[in-house]
Order: sequence, then C-alpha cells, then structure tokens
Amino acid sequence: MLVLTLVPSMAKRDLIDEADWKQRAVWTDDGYFRLETADTGDVVVRLFVTQELLREAEPTLYRQIVNATRFPGTKLVAITPDVHYGYGVPVGCVILTDRREGSGGAVAMGPVGFDIGCGMMSARSKVSADLATPDRKLDFNREVIKRVSLGAGGKSVKLGKLAEKDFEELVRGGAEHYVATYGAEFDRSRAERHRIPVSDTWDIPWGGKGWPERGRDQLGSLGGGNHFIELQRCEEDKTLFVQVHTGSRGFGHGLATNYFEMAKDERGNVTDIDLGYFTPESKHYGEYLNAVAAGGNFAILNRLIIFEQIADAFRKVFKEDLELVYEISHNLVQAETHPEFGDVWVHRKGATRAFPAGHPALEGTIWQDSGHPVLIPGSNRDYSYILRPEAGAAKSAYSVNHGAGRRMSRGEAMRQLDQRKVDEQYRRDQILVNLDGRVPLDESGQCYKSCEEVVSAVVAAGLARVEHTLWPLASIKGNEERAAKSRHRERKGHDRSRDKERDAERDVARRTKGHY
Repeated sequence: MLVLTLVPSMAKRDLIDEADWKQRAVWTDDGYFRLETADTGDVVVRLFVTQELLREAEPTLYRQIVNATRFPGTKLVAITPDVHYGYGVPVGCVILTDRREGSGGAVAMGPVGFDIGCGMMSARSKVSADLATPDRKLDFNREVIKRVSLGAGGKSVKLGKLAEKDFEELVRGGAEHYVATYGAEFDRSRAERHRIPVSDTWDIPWGGKGWPERGRDQLGSLGGGNHFIELQRCEEDKTLFVQVHTGSRGFGHGLATNYFEMAKDERGNVTDIDLGYFTPESKHYGEYLNAVAAGGNFAILNRLIIFEQIADAFRKVFKEDLELVYEISHNLVQAETHPEFGDVWVHRKGATRAFPAGHPALEGTIWQDSGHPVLIPGSNRDYSYILRPEAGAAKSAYSVNHGAGRRMSRGEAMRQLDQRKVDEQYRRDQILVNLDGRVPLDESGQCYKSCEEVVSAVVAAGLARVEHTLWPLASIKGNEERAAKSRHRERKGHDRSRDKERDAERDVARRTKGHY
C-alpha cells in the first residue's frame, strides 16, 4: 500500500527533452507558454513568463518542473513569472492534485516547505511621503526595532512566551480567537483567512527533531533571510505605505521537520522533504493537513501582531494611523474547486492566491464584488505592487507570483558583490537599511529580478491589474550574523546546507550547459 514516497529523483536520471525544453515551450494567445514534453506526460504545464524571463531561466529549472508533474494525481503545474530554482520543485509554481475521493491525489510536502504560511501584509496611511525625511526614516526603523524582534532567534516583544494551552488556542483559533481574547487594532476581515480549521483530534507533535515549541515565544517577531519590514512611497498618491514579509517562524519549521521525520519512519527511502508526499491511505495524510493549518494560523497571526506593533511605531513617528490593506499567504496547500480541473488540492510554492470578483470563495466577504488585494514585494531597491485579480486568473489556478524572484543565489551574492559599493548605491537612492545603512548583500537589489518585468507578465496574461506602485524608503531586515548563531543553537542548519547544494548545482549547470 502506497502511503508516502518520493517523486523519482530527476537529478540522477536522463530526461528526454531537457536539452531543448525552452524551444518546446509554445506561446499561446492566452498569455502563457504551453510546455508539452515526453517528460511531463499528460500533465498540463503553463509558463506565465515573458520571452526574456524564459530566456533567463536557469537550465536546471526544467528538472524541477518535471518533478512538479510527478506527484500522484497532478492535473496542472502553473509557473509564475518570478520562478527560480528551488530545492525539489521551483519556487514560483502552483501544483494542482486531484482531491476527489478515491483519486489517490497527493498532498505534497515540498511545495509547502519549511516556512508554512509565509506571506505578506500591507498597510496604508494618509501621511504625505514628503514627511519621510532622513531623520524620520531613522526614527521609524528605530521604533519598529524596539517593538519587533529580528533574526532567526527573535522573540515576541508583545506576548512573551505563551503557556502551552494559550499557544494551542491561538494556532487553532487563529485571528478569531486572538481578537476575542486579546482585543485588536486591526480589521480581521482584511486577512486572507480569519482561521484555517484545525481538527480537535489532532495533537501538535511537540519535541522531536523539529522542536516546534520554539514558536511559543515568537509570535510577533520577524525572523531573518528574506523577511522584511519596509516603509514605502505610493507612486499614485504619494502617501506612505508599509509592507511586511514573514511566516510561521520556528513553529512552522518545527512542524515541517517533525512530519518529515514521520515520513522517513513510514518509508525508509525518503531522503528529502521537497519531493515527499502523503496519499490518502497514510495515517499522516490528515495530520499533515492539520499541521499546515496550524502553521498557517501562526503565520497569519504573526503578521497581524507585527502590524499592531508597526502601527504603534508609525503613530509615534508620523502622528497618524496606519490602516490594514490586506494580509495574505504564499506557502500553503488548500482545498479548492477549479472550473477547469474540479476539486483539487492547490499547492502554492512561492505563489499567491488571486481570487477575482465573483469568485465563490469570496461570497459574503468585503471582497466579493472587487476581488481581494494581492501583495507583490520587489527587492528593497525596487518597486513593490498591490494588484487586483482579474477573471483571467482562472488560467493560472487563481494564482500569481509572490515577489520578483531571485536571479542570484545567496552564495553568489556574498562572493561577487562589494559591500562598500552596495551600501553607497543605497545611500545615493536615499533608502535606509536598518539603523546603520549596511545592506545584507544576499538580500540586496542585485539579487532579484526586475519586479516591473515580472508584474508585466501577470498583467499581460490578464491575471491581475496594478492598483498601487510602491517605492522603498526604509527597510528593516534581521541581523544574519546573529541569526546564524541562533540557527545553530536551535538546530536550524538545514536551510543553510540546502543553499550550498543549490549553489553547487547551479555552478555545475553553468559549466556544462552554459548560462542563459
């Protein structure tokens, strides 16, 4: 009986059409490339990219696209324009698997990843961007840092370490329980989900290698890596906005790790979470879906609590309120019904839900007649966007990109970029990073694609339209030197080793196939 296994590893097998896969991508009048090869079989594959983005795509990306088609019951793989090389499947992809009873459709672990429910929050104000003087930008960063801890080891300033019972009630009850118990300064109708249901019969797998109890004192903390807080200027009306990118912190990472260990116990040949999956026969199938729900609830609350802390800092510096625009996730698997593919599990890996006006899931919400906002961050030296979904989003499984997408790995950035030159460029652009202006090289603008080009592919395909264009004025990121020490203390070395592996694979690809 098949309960959990791995997608056959593409890295050790020859693919029939790997050498010319880009030439096999056929442009359609619907605004995407259709990819049909001997390796993808009967699975529908759609590439929502421009010709230039396709040309620049890593040669090895094809293997990961093929991987995405190999999960049992896969019906569609949609590639978003911010796509880049991931670990098992691309970052920037949507995978639909069959959800019908008896279909055997899989729930995949890799497309959810370790940061369950990672996502975005955006807020706006009536304050003129002209008031964001150098002194006020510094004051804003300083006041935010007082209220929101940074880095992998960051702890909650607002809630401290929660008792296990209180913590469980929050990750099960989500924003609904938080508002009812603690009160709130935000309108929870502006969160993508008030609460993702968690079964009362499911128990959090405390302890283990993952140690998810790390999250008990992390609600309201940012984390490290590509997580950020950013003060922005809206180009349409010249007012101040704020965006936040963060996820489920040590709780989500711990849950993902522990279920990966369960997968290895269940089937000894499981070696990597990224290609692992559960089918309905597995006793862990429902458990894992509950873990994703609990991790998603943590991530939603984390962003909303951070919004409250940032709003307090904003009031102190600019003497005005912030209004929540929206909060949304981009690393989840959720049950949805699609007009073309039916009842499916929608895995969004570095992809954002995009329900337009009239979508059944929005009925009864404030978004039913307009569609909900979609939050798209660029680098901290590039434009970010707030989009509104169009009816054409059905083509991409009601999904768009989640950002600009990396074009340079962290390892490459540290080897190639000059700290002094990067810092000087940000100073010339009057973008303040943290308090000292020292830009994390592996998160600098050069590491990312042009967000304008990525969003143009979305607009051209009729998936969404631009409502707000946002330019960075001040950026806050975790201290990665401190974060590295915290990761070691808290047994979080996995992500770093995987990044090294990705660098190595990219280097091999360039030597053997050339760089597009």
